[in-house]
Amino acid sequence: MDFPSDFFADHFHLGIFFMKQFLSVNDVPYLQGLVHLAKEVREFPHKYPTLGSGKCLGLIFMNSSLRTRMSTQRAAMNLGMSTMVLNMQQDGWQLEFGDGAIMNGDKAEHIREAAAVMGQYCEIIGVRAFSGLKDRDADYAETVIQGFAQYTNRPVVSLESATRHPLQSLADVLTIENRKQVAKPKVVLTWAPHPRALPQAVPNSFVEWTVRAGYEVVITHPEGYELPDTFTAGATLEPNQNKALEGAHFVYAKNWSSYLHYGQTLSQDPAWTVSAEKMALTDQAYFMHCLPVRRNVIVTDEVIDSPQSLVIEQAGNRVPAAQAVLIELLKGL
Repeated sequence: MDFPSDFFADHFHLGIFFMKQFLSVNDVPYLQGLVHLAKEVREFPHKYPTLGSGKCLGLIFMNSSLRTRMSTQRAAMNLGMSTMVLNMQQDGWQLEFGDGAIMNGDKAEHIREAAAVMGQYCEIIGVRAFSGLKDRDADYAETVIQGFAQYTNRPVVSLESATRHPLQSLADVLTIENRKQVAKPKVVLTWAPHPRALPQAVPNSFVEWTVRAGYEVVITHPEGYELPDTFTAGATLEPNQNKALEGAHFVYAKNWSSYLHYGQTLSQDPAWTVSAEKMALTDQAYFMHCLPVRRNVIVTDEVIDSPQSLVIEQAGNRVPAAQAVLIELLKGL
């Protein structure tokens, strides 16, 4: 459906588009509207300083975090929300997620009680839980984040799950929208080497969001690194990295382990590192990465330190992205 140019500005804050949770792009009724709100928040971060007054955001971390933790806390602060942070590996009990489990081992608390109790203390719950990269079916079932979503009785925000990182992807789209010079830019997601096996969450999510945004999305990677079809529908696969980069407006570099041979590292070929020579094949493309990044493995210093590098801008956009999501969830409370 097409909307007049001033539609979102006039009507977005009336509650028409509020979300019930934020686990993927599928929870966003109108992506254009959410990006519009994030743009507004970036320009006027303190426009709604009391919207979250008296409300608490609980942030549950099962894995390490820098940008996600700090940006989401800052977003909450800008809205007058308080935050409580729980690092489960150090501060919480080990959780059991299986129904019918006989809990006579190392799991001290079930998700049914833990999540329900957290919902008594916080109006919105954020959860970060990476994939284990051992059991594909278990990871892609999203047992952890779905458990929280089922039992908290509160809106849940994914701070990165086993298969997706929607807050990062919203910030990525916001960055592209801010920098694009054509209506439908060519956006290339390129695999790059890394010394460790990494999840597919960021690339899965990036493709899902950029396709929904209407960009020309091209994915390039070595053989064996195909992403799941459910995430890549609408994108083009080009196995030749040099050919994929031709005419690109944005280059997003990211490592991920194999989905087909789940969790395995099939290649560490340095020829896939994003270099100045690779970027010269593009249409003066901007370089993007979610951070943290392995310099001179994923990307050379020359590229990441160049004026075309958007990595710091991307990180900065994590705040308005998170703030836009919180605004929408708060409107539904």
